[in-house]
Amino acid sequence: MTQPSIVVLGGINIDLVTFASRFPGAGETVVGNRFLTYAGGKGANQAVAAARMGARSAMVGRVGDDMFGPQLLDGMTGFGVDVSRVGVTHGESSGIAVVNVDGFAQNRIIQILGANTTCGDAEAAAVIEALADASILMLQLEAPVELSARVSGQAAALGKSIILDPGPVRPFPAGMYQHCSVITPNETEAEALVGFPVTGPESARKAADELLARGVGAVVVKLGVQGAVYASSTDRGHQLPYKVEAVDSVAAGDAFNGALAVCLAEGMALAQAVKTAAAAGALAVTTTGAQDSMPFRNDIEALMASQPL
Repeated sequence: MTQPSIVVLGGINIDLVTFASRFPGAGETVVGNRFLTYAGGKGANQAVAAARMGARSAMVGRVGDDMFGPQLLDGMTGFGVDVSRVGVTHGESSGIAVVNVDGFAQNRIIQILGANTTCGDAEAAAVIEALADASILMLQLEAPVELSARVSGQAAALGKSIILDPGPVRPFPAGMYQHCSVITPNETEAEALVGFPVTGPESARKAADELLARGVGAVVVKLGVQGAVYASSTDRGHQLPYKVEAVDSVAAGDAFNGALAVCLAEGMALAQAVKTAAAAGALAVTTTGAQDSMPFRNDIEALMASQPL
C-alpha cells in the first residue's frame, strides 16, 4: 500500500495545563495538584496523530519568535512531521492554550491564538504546494477563517479531500460546507453549527442530517464517552466507545481526526475509518499531554482486537 500523505493547516500552541479535583467557580481559587507544559494546537496535534498512524504528514502554520517557537518546531520534527512550511512571526507570541483538567478528566481551555492569526498568503501557497503529493487537507478553525475557506476551495478544485474540524467554534462561510469531504464536530461544536442541543446519538443524527443538507460529503459527530455518530449519502451508524481508563481528555478529538484522515486516505470505508478513529481517541485519553498522547497505529489495532465492537 502506498504511504498516505496528509497536509495540515492549523494551530500550533504551547499548552499550560493545570490539574485539580474540580474547576473553580466564579471568583474562587482552587488549589491544584499538578502542572504540565507541553506542545499542542489542534493542527499540530492532528499532524502528529497522522504521522504516528504511518502517514507522511506536513504541517503548515506559524509560531512566534518567543521561547516557545523553537520548542514547538523541534517537538513536531521529533514526531516525524515535516515543518519546513511553518513560518515564524516576529514580534508575536506563539499560540498559547491554558488547559484546566478536573478529577473526572474533563477539560476547560482558554486559548490565545497569537502567531496562528498571522497566517496568510504565504501559508495558502504552502498548502497548495504541499498538496501536490498529498490526497487530504486537514483544517481546523485556529488559523484565520478566511484563509481556511480560501484553501478549502482551492483544494477541492484540485480534487483533494478536505476534513474540517470546526473548532474552536467560530463562524465560517456557508460555502465552505460544500468543499468539505468530512466535517467532524464534537457535541458543543455541532450544537453551535445547527442551532439545537446535541447531547447524544439521537440528536447527533439530526445534526448530521442538517450538515449533510448543507453540502458536506460526510459528517462524524464525536460524542466522547457516547462514541460517535457518522452519516453520508450511502452509510450511517453509531460507533460505540472503547472502554479505557481516562486520565486526560485533551487532544482526544485530534487523535480521532488524525486516524480518520489516514484511514480515509488509504481508501477505507467510512464505518471502518470511524471505528479506527474511535480507538485512537480512546487511547489518547489514557495518557497526559497532547502530542505525546497521540497513539501509534499498532497500539490502536491492538485495542480494536481486544475489544471487538
